[in-house]
Amino acid sequence: MATLTVSSKQTPFPWAAVAVASYTEKAEIVFDETATGITLQLDGSTITDEEEIVHALAKTHGLAQDSSKSPAFFALAKSIPTVTAVPDIIAALNSLDDHLAYRTFLVGHEITAADWMVWGAMQGGTFFQSYCETAEFPVFSKTTISPIFCGGSHILNHWTASRPRRRALKPPKASKARSNKTAAGFALGLANAEDGKVVTRFPPEPSGYLHIGHAKAAMLNQYFAKMYHGKLIIRFDDTNPSKERTEFEETILEDLHLMDVHGDVVTHTSDHFQTLYDLAIKLIKSGHAYADDTEQVQMRQERMDGIASRHRDDTVEQNLKHFDEMTAGTTEGLRWCLRAKISVDNPNKAMRDPVIYRCNILPHHRTGDKWKVYPTYDFACPVVDSIEGVTHALRTNEYRDRNPQYHWMTEALQLRKVNIWDFSRLNFIYTLLSKRKLHWFVDQGLVRGWDDPRFPTVRGIRRRGLTVEALQQFMLAQGPSQAVVSLEWDSIWAMNKKIIDPVAPRHWAIVTDKMVPVTITGGPASPEIKSLPKHKKNADIGEKKTVYTSAILVEQEDAISFDDQEEITLMDWGNAIVRSKTTNAAGEITAIEMELHLDGDFRKTKKKITWLSQSTSTHPLTPVILLDYDYLITKKKLEENDNVADFVTPVTEFRTDALADANVSDLTKGEIMQFERKGYYVFDGVVNGNLEFIRIPDGRAASLASKAGPAAPAAVAQGEVAPPITKMYAAEKVYGDDVKAEEGTTTMYKVDNIYKA
Repeated sequence: MATLTVSSKQTPFPWAAVAVASYTEKAEIVFDETATGITLQLDGSTITDEEEIVHALAKTHGLAQDSSKSPAFFALAKSIPTVTAVPDIIAALNSLDDHLAYRTFLVGHEITAADWMVWGAMQGGTFFQSYCETAEFPVFSKTTISPIFCGGSHILNHWTASRPRRRALKPPKASKARSNKTAAGFALGLANAEDGKVVTRFPPEPSGYLHIGHAKAAMLNQYFAKMYHGKLIIRFDDTNPSKERTEFEETILEDLHLMDVHGDVVTHTSDHFQTLYDLAIKLIKSGHAYADDTEQVQMRQERMDGIASRHRDDTVEQNLKHFDEMTAGTTEGLRWCLRAKISVDNPNKAMRDPVIYRCNILPHHRTGDKWKVYPTYDFACPVVDSIEGVTHALRTNEYRDRNPQYHWMTEALQLRKVNIWDFSRLNFIYTLLSKRKLHWFVDQGLVRGWDDPRFPTVRGIRRRGLTVEALQQFMLAQGPSQAVVSLEWDSIWAMNKKIIDPVAPRHWAIVTDKMVPVTITGGPASPEIKSLPKHKKNADIGEKKTVYTSAILVEQEDAISFDDQEEITLMDWGNAIVRSKTTNAAGEITAIEMELHLDGDFRKTKKKITWLSQSTSTHPLTPVILLDYDYLITKKKLEENDNVADFVTPVTEFRTDALADANVSDLTKGEIMQFERKGYYVFDGVVNGNLEFIRIPDGRAASLASKAGPAAPAAVAQGEVAPPITKMYAAEKVYGDDVKAEEGTTTMYKVDNIYKA
């Protein structure tokens, strides 16, 4: 048999050759990480060109040979890895789509080397693959190109198991029709981007913890850096000593690690303080900046009204003198700031002489007392982006009005130009992303800290059981939409469920409140222990020990539902018949007797219930606390002027005592599992001897609905008529309350007042 040698690190990867080798089974595939290229040893000869390898393997298998039309497709295959412009991608896909409109294969009526070469090139073409995986493009709304991809999918499934380090790129899924959704447009790429030269940056301020909004920015920056084989800079925007601390830098890096975001380098804006200061002097000397001591309120109003500051035309010498006072941090200097001299009355108010330097005499957590003046974000960001080699600055579209200001800074200072790429800010219903408002909840003791499961911080959502995979999928699925909307939480949690369900071990728990003891006739005389899979559909998850006794526990909710002489199924055991029930005065079940009926057919029973053997000294059950949470606020979206204290949900944590099988004691903190018939949970650790488990939302409406409930209706005084209950908006009566209809004849039928006393 022939041997095909290839390195998994080869770029572009020779998908076509490897796929044909696997499909034809005419060559053994050997992965050699030291190999510098692809090599086929066949019948004593050595072939190193991929196209020749595909031809040779296809010929040995008896695949249809190519025709005179093949060279055009081979040329297309060679050009695909070099295409980076979206119009060129679209043109190539349109060409393929048109060609395959009424045919199954590229050449003739059977698969040929041309099919394999084009398919392989599209798989290995970074930009083609990124675009095709996500963009809603007509070629994939048809089935025209599917034979090539279906063949490839079959091959990939055949050989990727032996090569897990390289993710198999799945072929695009066909859709029934074009959608208007903007999701998935990230594959359209970045303007003016060159493969291997793209540099992105994620610039958090070290003044707090990262939240889910930051997660989108961080993941997009990493996504594009990887897509273009470029570099990601993690830069701390540390220009405000009043808020920033070293500990926040450490927690931000930890949060990024939790999200699997890793920068190629970590920098600080403070690394460039001297350069920024020198450039500010340059702006003053060139007449592009001036010092101003206008009070903040007055300055804000003058900018709004398009009124020039009285210092706008001060001389360069005067401006340098005042800036020197600012630099020294003197009492006089504290009164002044430095403003860019851009415009007084530009329709874009962001261009109306923004502040670019201000005084702050507090020590900086990195530079100490060296500086008394600090650049604003509007000045530092474009300058440092240019200095550090950033090619594309990704920003939420709330900064769009400041984009011209960003470009003005680099042009005025004659710095390298940086491309800006806008994306929409991420908002969720019933969710606060404001650091100030989140801080209020911490200060009021309404949450346990910044990692509270009710918080939208990265630590909070991870603690509640959101996986990195779900977070990444959700962020990339948002696309480049510019619309600012408040998203529901259902989609992200539904994605999370699909990820955790195949790997979450299954356990059982019985709520201790009103649990019911059951005596089993025909059960084991002494406890028996069996090993069962933790996951019935995934043996790799491992096994657990299940104890069987004649005395078990079931939940009150299940017990009440049992009919006399009903046959039910005890999960992981078999069927049993309910012979008798004992009830107290309140109608609650206090005891049950069942007869084991292992010959019964579980497919014929309506009720399959979980149970636990009653705790004994040799086989004790494990006390656990099941935690569930509600939204922190009762309003879907707080407005800027809303007082957060007016919309606090009264109760947001719900604790339920339960007993679980002893297998849960083997879990480690942060491990995700499922209590069957209850939901998915993440183990949060041991508190006061009890194991605490936080419920993970599963994306269904019931699990995400606010638990606060509607407000109680107001009391109605005796003799008054209660207003009708309606979900319609309130509207005043057109004719007021004092107008009465006159008595008279009418052709309308008579209707009684449904609200009469």
